[in-house]
Amino acid sequence: MISEYESLKPYNTFGVSAQARYFASFGSVEQLRELLAHPTVKQNQRLVLGGGSNMLFVRNFGGIVLKNELKGIETVAEDEHHYYVKSSAGEVWHELVMHCIRSNYAGIENLALIPGCVGASPMQNIGAYGVEIKDVFHELEAMQIEDGSMRTFSLNECNFGYRESIFKRGEKDRWVITSVTFRLNKRAVLHTSYGAIEEELDSFHLDNITIKDVARAVINIRSSKLPDPKKIGNAGSFFKNPVVPMSVYRSILEHHNNAPSFPIDEDHVKVPAGWLIERAGWKGKNLGNYGVHDKQALVLVNYGGATGSQIYDLSTSIIEDVKQKFGIELEREVNIIQ
Repeated sequence: MISEYESLKPYNTFGVSAQARYFASFGSVEQLRELLAHPTVKQNQRLVLGGGSNMLFVRNFGGIVLKNELKGIETVAEDEHHYYVKSSAGEVWHELVMHCIRSNYAGIENLALIPGCVGASPMQNIGAYGVEIKDVFHELEAMQIEDGSMRTFSLNECNFGYRESIFKRGEKDRWVITSVTFRLNKRAVLHTSYGAIEEELDSFHLDNITIKDVARAVINIRSSKLPDPKKIGNAGSFFKNPVVPMSVYRSILEHHNNAPSFPIDEDHVKVPAGWLIERAGWKGKNLGNYGVHDKQALVLVNYGGATGSQIYDLSTSIIEDVKQKFGIELEREVNIIQ
């Protein structure tokens, strides 16, 4: 049930070499409860692993990795306006999106092709093209690591923020998410104004746009900008888009009158991290077997053989350079395991 000195290279999309002192997988809630009661699990640091798409192993992991392989998707309820779809946490996120599109359940089509598993989606409050998990979230079930008890968390209890939730703050490392239930629309409300979606949809020459078309546009855009982790190691967007005071943004405009921004409130705007990194000269930076992607500056890549510490050091250099040039300190979106 529990193995030792397991390679984690197959379990992280960066494809960096790392090793877990102990490793176990679980395919049912009962198996998970048994594992959490095991002395080896209780006595060591724990890391719950889904798709391994939002983490960077800087060194070997000295505790136990618990691989989430819970599977299953079902429609558990409906009302006048919504379907409620419950997905086990180990399901691949994109496969859930495509399942909902085939069923004509609307709401998560803008989140197509985001890597990772369903269980990580509320932890990060994943988002893309104007839609976040909190917009479609109903509830989740999680097991408490300490005693194996189950609890249901509502939307408000998850305390979602920008790429944040209670599971990254006050309840960090205390729960294993086992399932997530989403509230999806029977009547689609399409979000097409963000990014290049409208331009991509125009190229389809359609009279009526459906959620399937929006998903296809998103998939096309992401495929054109982001490297496939199966071919080039990466974890998608490495940095969060910083939210800054208007005064900071105005100072940027003095030197870059075309600097993009998205309003947050009267006093703050969100500045694309990719724009900052590109203007700082890092886009396409090649350091041999790792670097910054040439089509999307937000993405750090492992061309093969790079270590996690090399990629981490690169991210530190980018953070320091952007802060020096723009007065903005970028924050890593990827979880650093060290």
